[in-house]
Amino acid sequence: MRQIGSTYKAAEVEETLDIYFYRPLGYLIARFFHALRLTPNVATILSIAIGLVSGHLFYYRDFTLNALGVALFIFSDILDSTDGQLARMMNIRSLYGRILDGIGGNIIFTNAYIHIGIRTIASGGSPLVLILMVAAALCHSVQSGLADYYRNAYIRYVVNPTKGELDGLEWIRDQYAELHWGRDFFKKIAMRLYLNYTAEQQAFAKGFQVLRRKVSEAYRGNIPTSFSEEYRRLNKPLLKYYTVLAVNLRVIVMCVTILIGQPTWYFWFELTVLNVVAFALIRTQESRNYQLVRWTETHKLTTLDESLRVCRPLGS
Repeated sequence: MRQIGSTYKAAEVEETLDIYFYRPLGYLIARFFHALRLTPNVATILSIAIGLVSGHLFYYRDFTLNALGVALFIFSDILDSTDGQLARMMNIRSLYGRILDGIGGNIIFTNAYIHIGIRTIASGGSPLVLILMVAAALCHSVQSGLADYYRNAYIRYVVNPTKGELDGLEWIRDQYAELHWGRDFFKKIAMRLYLNYTAEQQAFAKGFQVLRRKVSEAYRGNIPTSFSEEYRRLNKPLLKYYTVLAVNLRVIVMCVTILIGQPTWYFWFELTVLNVVAFALIRTQESRNYQLVRWTETHKLTTLDESLRVCRPLGS
């Protein structure tokens, strides 16, 4: 377990299903890939390919094909765990690898949504299901982005400042501007998608942007242990709710609704249950963000010596 634990992004933000199912299997595959000298991007691309096949199998009203699709969908999700574990095993940090991983997840779910929508219409359902499908997809984007953003914020401020993947919007814009369509066509597209994704995340986390600036101004590039402890106290209880908005529960509900022959129920689950959780989390998280802003204003470091004594590097 210790070896597997070394491939976690951070133990505190790992879901129970990840710890006991996805990470152990992902670790075995990662070791196999590592022995073959395959890169994390290979695992990501393989995950996307299998995910696309599984989504196509959701189109058919046949239990055997649907069950095979479910099995492939879960295997695709295991490979999605594998790429990150392999990257940490090989000590590889790649911005474009992270972007590809994120794009891959969106492609897989979008493909599944489209096939479910077409299946419903082909079975005599109303074309209005396409509106339901698009609404669910848009909510999915916001919900999963919210979960990813705040779990990375927790890693940044509590676990390890160098691991939290919280690239600033201005920095991403600068990177995008430096790329050329002729020379960097695919990188340009990837960075544009990453820019849109980050802008969407920050739009639903305005209080956190205020907090982020306050922390930078107050602690001059370092984060004190006292702030980490306060951030943990306020935000650790929310992590279990962010797992509801993450991938695992979606996979379970989608697979169940496919197997019982009611795939559009998943869209309603997305629009009702997950939206209620997301709305409650946004309100609660923003309140706690501003609590931390006020806390930061009353706990500024007064001297460089104090900064060096009680702080640890915040990272870029």
